[in-house]
Amino acid sequence: GIKWMSSLEAKFEDAKDKKPTAEKLERLRREKINRFRNQHRINIQGTDLPDPIASFDQLQKEYKVHPKILENIQAAGFHVPTPIQMQAIPVMLHGRELLASAPTGSGKTLAFCIPLLTHLKQPRNKGFRALIISPTRELASQTHRELVKLAEGTGFRIHMIHKAAEAAKKFGPKSSKKF
Repeated sequence: GIKWMSSLEAKFEDAKDKKPTAEKLERLRREKINRFRNQHRINIQGTDLPDPIASFDQLQKEYKVHPKILENIQAAGFHVPTPIQMQAIPVMLHGRELLASAPTGSGKTLAFCIPLLTHLKQPRNKGFRALIISPTRELASQTHRELVKLAEGTGFRIHMIHKAAEAAKKFGPKSSKKF
């Protein structure tokens, strides 16, 4: 049969029937994240990917990044993460492998240095605990400079080794055997 009702009653009836299900809420969340990625031109592939971050403050809340590191980020003048940082930092903080491509000056160095320091948690007197290999001395120098600024006040010792003979003098003759 035909059910007669006013348009106001129909709107009320429709609203009553449409309760948000968990599946619908998840789909809406996914759509929102995809719009965010499209807006920032973030292309990502893989399964079970972490959501991008919209601010550096999320790193403290969601990933327990050292407050001093976040303070150093702010002091360096970075207030909003760049697109590469928005997605790459959460991926690496989840312990996932990453191959990223972004233009020069887009913030790639900071994007891998923040997770590196976060995974190390705190300084320990156990020798070299992380190694960054750079194709050029200039890039190594830039990475070293940025990492020193980022780790300031945390107790981490950041070194750049570009000549084996100098490294042996600086870290001791047994350093090459030890590490």
